[in-house]
Amino acid sequence: LNPNVNAFQRKFVNEVRRCDEMERKLRFLEKEIKKAEIPMLDTGDNPEAPAPREMIDLEASFEKLEKELREVNDNAETLKKNYLDLTELKHILRKTQTFFDERETLLETESMSRALIPEDQLAGRPGVHLGFVAGVILRERMPAFERMLWRACRGNVFLRQAEIETPLEDPVTGDYVYKTVFIIFFQGDQLKSRVKKICEGFRASLYPCPETPADRREMAIGVMTRIEDLNTVLSQTQDHRQRVLVAAAKNIKSWFIKVRKIKAIYHTLNMFNLDLTQKCLIAECWIPVADLETIHLALRRGTERSGSSLPPILNRMDVKKVPPTYNRTNKFTNGFQNLVDSYGVATYREVNPAPFTIITFPFLFAVMFGDLGHGVLMTIFAAWMVIRERVLAAKKIESEIWNIFFGGRYIILLMGLFSMYTGLIYNDTFSKSINIFGSSFYVNLSVPEIMAEKEHMLDPKNSYTGTPYPFGLDPVWMISDNKITFFNAYKMKISIIIGVIHMLFGVILGLWNHSYFKRAMNIYCEFIPQIIFLVFLFGYLCLMVFHKWVSYSAQFTGRFSEACAPSILITFINMVLMKSAETTGNECESMMFAGQEGIQKFLVIIALLCVPWMLLAKPFLLRSQNKKRVALLTNLDHNGIDHEDHEISSETHGGGHGGAEEFDFTEVMIHQGIHTIEYVLGSVSHTASYLRLWALSLAHAQLSEVLWSMVMRIGLSATDWTGGIMLWVIFTAWAALTVSILVVMEGLSAFLHTLRLHW
Repeated sequence: LNPNVNAFQRKFVNEVRRCDEMERKLRFLEKEIKKAEIPMLDTGDNPEAPAPREMIDLEASFEKLEKELREVNDNAETLKKNYLDLTELKHILRKTQTFFDERETLLETESMSRALIPEDQLAGRPGVHLGFVAGVILRERMPAFERMLWRACRGNVFLRQAEIETPLEDPVTGDYVYKTVFIIFFQGDQLKSRVKKICEGFRASLYPCPETPADRREMAIGVMTRIEDLNTVLSQTQDHRQRVLVAAAKNIKSWFIKVRKIKAIYHTLNMFNLDLTQKCLIAECWIPVADLETIHLALRRGTERSGSSLPPILNRMDVKKVPPTYNRTNKFTNGFQNLVDSYGVATYREVNPAPFTIITFPFLFAVMFGDLGHGVLMTIFAAWMVIRERVLAAKKIESEIWNIFFGGRYIILLMGLFSMYTGLIYNDTFSKSINIFGSSFYVNLSVPEIMAEKEHMLDPKNSYTGTPYPFGLDPVWMISDNKITFFNAYKMKISIIIGVIHMLFGVILGLWNHSYFKRAMNIYCEFIPQIIFLVFLFGYLCLMVFHKWVSYSAQFTGRFSEACAPSILITFINMVLMKSAETTGNECESMMFAGQEGIQKFLVIIALLCVPWMLLAKPFLLRSQNKKRVALLTNLDHNGIDHEDHEISSETHGGGHGGAEEFDFTEVMIHQGIHTIEYVLGSVSHTASYLRLWALSLAHAQLSEVLWSMVMRIGLSATDWTGGIMLWVIFTAWAALTVSILVVMEGLSAFLHTLRLHW
């Protein structure tokens, strides 16, 4: 309500900054806790937002914790640096002993050579005195360091080095690094200065090293004593730091929630408007009518807890804005609502398709995924997530894939249950059928003839008993040679029937919207022609499917025999093209029933007339209404009558929200033309699109059969004792492929295709 106020000039800017500062301190604590690998306790509690006076206590406690932890970290870093220096000095004293022994040998050799030279020649020669520096450098810098010394000093230095076997901890980063001890012998102050500058450039640490063995031994003893003392102090420091972090880890999750809640409250309060006295905050919000009483109770409870003497006032406002859509969900319906909302949220007070999706979505999925065995696996997984949902939710698993599966656990459960049902209808369990009631087919062959045939062509004319299988498909189709032909015909027709019913239902939902918003023009100019177009073409196609199933049979003779059954696809194409069908035989009729050709022409003509009906009726009616409205307004202006005293209503192209906006006939015509073309072409393409139900169902069944015949059959076909051992290995491979390919990948594919059909 205060868009003109600068963000930095709003009432509660300082409070938001204080919350930001508290969040920064909590992030610092969290980082230190994670670095120490301490588990953070998450009880799943949802604490209430603290009162403003509690905010001061939280700030004080966070400030104290941060200060204490930073002091401990600084002390620990200083102690670790001292420990590193002493450790490096210890290694220098140990490693350089051999270097000094070599130096003594060098000096003795020189003194012996001087003794052999006459005294008159030594009179002008001074004695040689070698200086040295000792230190430690990173191992990877040693080759470059050595080259630089050689070039800068022109070979007038003597470098010895020895590697430190154990890695040393860097006090700043905490990483372990490998280092090397070195000692450099040189002559003269000029070389000494040059060597020290090179050491400084390569960040080598230089340490004092006594020349005499006795002094070195004494220093080494002192260094070891100091290292032991430092170890004791370091362990005590680490214990204290651990205690501080463990105590903070117990509450940090709830602290985060409290700070974020109070920050959100102040952020929201910053959007409120202030009254003239600068003491009262004013806000506007959308509230579900069913929750008004709950809001009143919450405001009353807030007044009591804050100790305020002035209760908040909640007034209901009448506004012309369209409210936002709010669909109340629970843990069961939330997943289905998300599927619908991912395409688009319904306008306020429109029909929400999510409740119907609860049934149609898993059903269409199951039509493509129909397999009793795979459905059982999916149901078991979903049931496990549903039964243990509280435990699994409390674990706060961060994997994105797991959260997607867990969020849609009820969708997966229904998809699994529906897949078990369609699997029973298809009589398909891991590509095998179950003979529960006994087959309704028989084979007129002897046992040797049956054994000689690997596959048998099932002929309903000679092998059918006349009594259908009680539930689902007859199990004998699974082992027949012509099962693909039969399944294709069955599943293709079922897909079209389901698709037309689904689309009809979607169009009928629009009738509820038009009725609720009292958009009579939309009913007469859009809904009725849409229904007629869909029913007269594709509804008639479904009726022909049922008529063919009922009227034609392999056991009938004459014009209703299987040979005389016309192709529905050819019949439908001829119907749209207004062509007469050709006869298929002497006894056969070209039409399925008397008067079919005349009825079909009538249906096509009426369906085609619906196209201009949808395209032209609404724009011309709107133009007529607009002319009447303009004439009425002109008449009122001439008579000097206020427009607000007369209610003037007209349905605009937006659907009946009043005629306040300017009417543009061209825009309305283009808008209506786009909708008409989209519906007419969409009816054809969507009907064909539902054939994916047949295609994916066929693909799933064939993949399952291929996996069984190429993997599982190998283990089952062995006749000796090795087959039992081999079956364990082969079953493992078959089970892994079944779960990964047929359940997970095929399930994801069917899920996406179902989502597309619903959208």
